[in-house]
Amino acid sequence: MIQLNHVTLRRGAKVLLDGASVTIHPGEKVGLVGRNGAGKSTLFALLNGTLHEDGGDFSMPAGWRLGQVAQHMPETAEAATDFVLTGDERLSHLREQLSKAEHAHDGMAIAQAHSDLHDAGAHDARARAEALILGLGFQVAQLDQAVDSFSGGWRMRLQLARALMAPSDLLLLDEPTNHLDLDALVWLEGWLARYPGTLIVISHDRDFLDAVTRVTLHIEGGRLARYGGNYSAFEDLRAQQLSLQQAAYAKQQDKIAHLQKFIDRFKAKATKAKQAQSRVKALERMERIAPVLAEAEFQFEFKAPLSLPNPMLAIRDAAFGYRADAIKKEAAGADPASTSGASGTEGAAPPAYATSATVLAEQAARGELPPGLRPGDRVILRGVSRTVLAGQRIGILGANGQGKSTLVKTIARELAPLAGSVTEGKGLAIGYFAQQELDVLHTDSTPLEHMVRLARQSGREASEEAREQQLRNYLGSFSFPGEMVSQPVGQFSGGEKARLVLAMIVWQRPNLLLLDEPTNHLDLATREALAVALNEFEGTLMLVSHDRALLRSVCDEFWLVARGSVQPFDGDLEDYQRHLLDEARRLREQVAARAPETIADGASQESARAPKPAEPPLNPAEQRRAQAQRRQQLAEQTRPLRRALAQAEQRMEQLGAERSALEQRLSSPLPAGDIADAGRRLKALAEELQTQEDEWLRLSGEIEAIEQGAAAT
Repeated sequence: MIQLNHVTLRRGAKVLLDGASVTIHPGEKVGLVGRNGAGKSTLFALLNGTLHEDGGDFSMPAGWRLGQVAQHMPETAEAATDFVLTGDERLSHLREQLSKAEHAHDGMAIAQAHSDLHDAGAHDARARAEALILGLGFQVAQLDQAVDSFSGGWRMRLQLARALMAPSDLLLLDEPTNHLDLDALVWLEGWLARYPGTLIVISHDRDFLDAVTRVTLHIEGGRLARYGGNYSAFEDLRAQQLSLQQAAYAKQQDKIAHLQKFIDRFKAKATKAKQAQSRVKALERMERIAPVLAEAEFQFEFKAPLSLPNPMLAIRDAAFGYRADAIKKEAAGADPASTSGASGTEGAAPPAYATSATVLAEQAARGELPPGLRPGDRVILRGVSRTVLAGQRIGILGANGQGKSTLVKTIARELAPLAGSVTEGKGLAIGYFAQQELDVLHTDSTPLEHMVRLARQSGREASEEAREQQLRNYLGSFSFPGEMVSQPVGQFSGGEKARLVLAMIVWQRPNLLLLDEPTNHLDLATREALAVALNEFEGTLMLVSHDRALLRSVCDEFWLVARGSVQPFDGDLEDYQRHLLDEARRLREQVAARAPETIADGASQESARAPKPAEPPLNPAEQRRAQAQRRQQLAEQTRPLRRALAQAEQRMEQLGAERSALEQRLSSPLPAGDIADAGRRLKALAEELQTQEDEWLRLSGEIEAIEQGAAAT
């Protein structure tokens, strides 16, 4: 187990942990939470050996293997699958041993190396590496693509896959969801639920923490507090504790005031001096209860829009993507990752459905080029016809590379439509949060210079609110106090840059908000503030985000960007997660079919290709009898599968109820032995529940395949 006993940790002169004590048991899934700067990453540095304790005792099992995501950007021409495979260092070492043994013609060493490789899982290592890569959102065609050909965000996904590939007893994940979209996030949750080792994760995604963790460690004021349960359970327990602490503090302050009043009144009187002195000692002995200091939560609000055109905009038979000249310009630039001409993640992972420049050139040669398109253009979305009305709150769903950012950038006027029309309502004012904050920020400019430039561009530089002191006050309300307004943006953290972009958007008083992954660098408190502000916003909202809590709280409807089109999604986020699981199953089947099937017997192959003789049509009565017979056969064929499916569902309900009861039990103080027993049982429940879910998916797939086969015949 991992133990911290009265540990003190410093970074420079700053004390981040002061007498912190906690125990983490093997196999526990732990969420590490606390405000930015509280010491979460410093604790990770202690766990991975980068830092050593300045005081107290820290211990963890010496033989534990550590897994974590490397923070440097990989620079290699190695294929993606090979790069992830080398994350298993033991496997790489054993393959080197085998190579040396073969070169030396040492039969015994060769046999031993093969045995060790089998024990290390070499037989299915490549399949496991490919499953990790595909699960994190890559396409099948990219499995053998060079690592250097991907953009930064996708290379960090490969670093995550590499960390998951390595066998480990302790896995440390620091914000693993930052570069993931929703489908990869759902896949990662499932993978971590099956992870057999000890997991400690830092994340600002509350849904992710709720799905993955069963213990929460909270860092505050240099202390570590352990809570049984996921993040939502922690919030409830902490709220109760704060309420009790505030009541106890108020009661103690009354007692202190009473004692002090007695001391002040009677300390000079000889007859009461002894009693007064005893009360002084009582005050000295009293363990002071800290007051509940309300954390300076970041709060803001959107001002009411000056106008609300309706409709906001109308898109008619439009094609969105990138012009040939932009593709050539970017291909000639320094960034080799965006070979498709698309910026951001979409450029790094060109979708399989995108109409390539070659296809358009061929269409032009045949005289079949669609109106508005030119040879060399790359079409990401086509046939888009949607209307955005005043007051709509739209969540935009879809995997990375499907075209979500392309859609938002085109509406934001960053890209021009390749074909069709985008008609804006009179008075449309767009507030655009780019996925990469540097798309709209200048690294060498200060926050104040950004605001002055914004006032000048909007023609409001002469207004009262655009005066320097007013702008300073305004930036202060977004937590940019004092000298911070004069510091270059390039020195800011990701969260500070995100706050500045929000400040600039709010100041413009938009009536249409386009937010592309606004929460990537925001902590939980700022995400809550954003959700509150968006719910009070009176205009129209279009949101791209992998933060399900934010999508669930602020969006009323969803659009699905997939396979080159934009369509309304009839369902909620739970329905979308089921849709993602279906897509993942389809992708796995596609990978499994990569190896072509061969028919050993040539005669059988010819027979398989031979046309079947036509059969005479049946009369209506015979058709009805045949259909009834097929239905009966289908029912008999699927009956055992449906019975097993019902049993799996029943068992899943039982396991879920037992897990909920255990989590509720862990939310209250328990002896250490009971906590350990409950933790082990929770782990066993999670493993069995995952097994039952996999069985449910398998049975459902078999039933569906049988029914589809019957329908085809």
